[in-house]
Amino acid sequence: MTELAPMLIDSDVLVWLTRGHVGAAQRLHAINPWRISAVTYIELAQGCRAKAELARLKNGLAARHTEVVPITPAICERAAELIDELALSHGVRLADALIGATALELKATLSTAHLRHFGAMPGLDIEVFAP
Repeated sequence: MTELAPMLIDSDVLVWLTRGHVGAAQRLHAINPWRISAVTYIELAQGCRAKAELARLKNGLAARHTEVVPITPAICERAAELIDELALSHGVRLADALIGATALELKATLSTAHLRHFGAMPGLDIEVFAP
């Protein structure tokens, strides 16, 4: 099954999958292809506690032919605009600004459980995952 609109998966949805959440598994199964920001990959890799866990992460992403979207100059510029606009008023931080900017630049929907982190970003289409 292929998504109608491009979908960018936030790290929190993938974390729910690793915890065995059935809803996360069902939703992620329906997303094809998997697409994540390079920031999401870094967050997930940083959260690994052992080399074996990192290997499972890499193997799992490879098995789904996950596209890791690099941080481009356009994404950096958009993220800086989001920080300028939303850091003080909404507490938007670097990683979320880069992930949101990636979705905006791809014109993709962001699948996330963190509506609070992304809800204030103008023009960002969000699919809320409710664990």
